[in-house]
Amino acid sequence: MLSIQSMFGLSEKVAVITGASKGIGRDISLFLAEAGADIAIIARNKQELYELSEEIQAKGRRALAISADLMEISSIHNIVDQVIKEFGRIDILINNAGMNIPKPALEITELEWDLVTDLNVKSLFFMTKEVGKYMQEQKAGKVVNITSQMAFVGYYDRAAYCASKGSVTQMMKALAIEWAPYNINVNAVAPTFIETPMTKKMFEDDHFKSEILSRIPLGRLAKSEDLFGAILYLSSRSSDMVTGHTLKVDGGWTVW
Repeated sequence: MLSIQSMFGLSEKVAVITGASKGIGRDISLFLAEAGADIAIIARNKQELYELSEEIQAKGRRALAISADLMEISSIHNIVDQVIKEFGRIDILINNAGMNIPKPALEITELEWDLVTDLNVKSLFFMTKEVGKYMQEQKAGKVVNITSQMAFVGYYDRAAYCASKGSVTQMMKALAIEWAPYNINVNAVAPTFIETPMTKKMFEDDHFKSEILSRIPLGRLAKSEDLFGAILYLSSRSSDMVTGHTLKVDGGWTVW
């Protein structure tokens, strides 16, 4: 009989997390370190990455901090190469980096559209592609995309964001099929609105917060820790027979 540790533990695994310096990316990095993984953290802010790497190492895990802008596609090869040189392998990729520019559709500029889609879709694909080369050599790997319920429903002022998250969902399905022969699982976690220090100002608008809560049957915003179970499941051996799937952590929003 398999043990809980063998099914869900990440001991001696190497995880790469993008958008790791703050918010849910930071929380995910610390959580996966608690689960036993060594962590490569990628974001732009050097100081925040340094502080996070210190916290990971304090948990007894190895950490590699890489300051980079993932929208510079030409840099992604070197980023992944650094991880391989440090750890020798990549077992888990958490594609967390993303952005939203909430605006009515008629006000979105070409530049704003490109910013959202370049980070949320283009950089995610090329990061996954580069990591996928090594996972194919290993004949194993877990890719977990942090997407959104907005991949499945529409909402005001989010045309570019919804388009980007929908694109990631379809990309995930294509990669899941293409990479299944290499024992690579490609899945996603789709949260509802998450309460973080970065979203705090948005929810200071009582009307907006009330509108959002009215759409969530469980009656509250999500927190980072609400994602941990889904991420651990899709990163561990327990999900070996799951691929091309989006696990919604949306409090029931998409049930309506």
